[in-house]
Amino acid sequence: MDSQFERALQVRKDVLGAAYVEAAMNRSAFTAPFQEFVTNFAWGEGWLDDSIDLKVRSLVTIAIVTTMGQLDEIRIHVAAALRNGVTSAEIAAVIKHVALYAGIARGVAGMNIADTELAKIEAAKESSAKV
Repeated sequence: MDSQFERALQVRKDVLGAAYVEAAMNRSAFTAPFQEFVTNFAWGEGWLDDSIDLKVRSLVTIAIVTTMGQLDEIRIHVAAALRNGVTSAEIAAVIKHVALYAGIARGVAGMNIADTELAKIEAAKESSAKV
């Protein structure tokens, strides 16, 4: 595999978490070519573009997936945003802004999902701190 793909795969793992990406990449022979496409296109052409930093890109992504009602993607990208240095207050502000322009229902759904994901992440941190 070429270095562009390897860099794209690495940033995908850095943002989404290695376990998530490995599971997606190794799901089946049927989905493998699609996962390579996603890695090359979304992560190679999109996320490796250094015109905006990963924090801004995460906030934009949360806004887009919330606007589109992509509930599973909201879940995934809340944790990704935290990995990229986004705060929970910034996530809330972006979702509130989405509600203004894309509709209250989209904002409510996004806020509820983000709240659930942030609580899971916090509980995991507290659990690992006790060990």
